[in-house]
Amino acid sequence: MLTVIADIRTRPGQHHRQAVLDAFAKIVPTVLQEAGCHGYAPLVDHNAQVDFQTFAPDAITMVEKWDSVAHLEAHLQTSHMQAWSQEVKEHVLDTRIRILEDGL
Repeated sequence: MLTVIADIRTRPGQHHRQAVLDAFAKIVPTVLQEAGCHGYAPLVDHNAQVDFQTFAPDAITMVEKWDSVAHLEAHLQTSHMQAWSQEVKEHVLDTRIRILEDGL
């Protein structure tokens, strides 16, 4: 099983991040029903106000679990993901995707 981390940087301002989160809220139930998907969750920084934390108020971290890269690629081609991309394109500055496997 693969863990996918998508680091999404939104335009500055809470309303941009919230617009992306609202768009995710619409598709999460559908994505969780896709073949090969075992988890799909948007996470945002908790402002713990500790000196060792890196805090990014204009970021969303998606944590996803997929059986394979083929499943992830199929997910990216779905109509709901294409619609999501169009809906958020004015709010997102960039996205970086990491595909991870268990290290032990």
